[in-house]
Amino acid sequence: MRPKLVVGNWKMNGSRAANATLLSGIVAGLGGAKAKAACAVCAPAPYLAQCQELLAGTPVAWGAQDVSVHASGAYTGEVAAAMLADFACRYVIVGHSERRAYHGEGNELVARKAKAALDAGLTPIVCVGETLAQREANQTAAVVGEQLGTVLETLSPEEVTKIVVAYEPVWAIGTGKTATPAMAQEVHAQLRAQLKVRVGKEAAQQLHILYGGSMKPDNAAELMAQPDIDGGLIGGASLKAAEFLAIINAA
Repeated sequence: MRPKLVVGNWKMNGSRAANATLLSGIVAGLGGAKAKAACAVCAPAPYLAQCQELLAGTPVAWGAQDVSVHASGAYTGEVAAAMLADFACRYVIVGHSERRAYHGEGNELVARKAKAALDAGLTPIVCVGETLAQREANQTAAVVGEQLGTVLETLSPEEVTKIVVAYEPVWAIGTGKTATPAMAQEVHAQLRAQLKVRVGKEAAQQLHILYGGSMKPDNAAELMAQPDIDGGLIGGASLKAAEFLAIINAA
């Protein structure tokens, strides 16, 4: 059975003081007992050093929210994968719907970012998901299939076994709406089947596929009880220690 994984995406939120309170609360809440799920926080780049300082030696891993496809050079404002690794990041989110929508990131760029992350020893959390218009047009399977497919074509089968996939229905992010467990499971099962074709059944069964659409303490247990939902990519609830811990415990 795959262990659950719960990852907080702080988005563009935080301050040194607020982060210290949040992280200390999460670590204290986990206590000395083994957490019911593996967990991590993905913070804005300026706070990665603080995460490293406060989380080293704890059960909580940390990561970034984006990465450049370039290793170094004249790319003002970009952050290279090696720089993230320098701060002991384990994860980096690539292809989040907000990056796709607001920064015009397409499937090929997302795939290249996943490759750059892997080359630096990071685990990319590859986000896929459809808009409300696409869902209403019955295009969900085609959209998420193409988004993941471009990544699978770019990476070797061995590299694919090192990624995390996150399904985030765009219409359920920050809207208060959530896909029903059955709706989410249907897409997760499709993604798992797509992974099986690329890496084989056994390897695909070990890969984490997270749900990233307004998972909260009151729906986390039901969502994570689905056979192909292996945890969550948590937005707003990850900014409150009690809610984040409740989701971890729901696993």
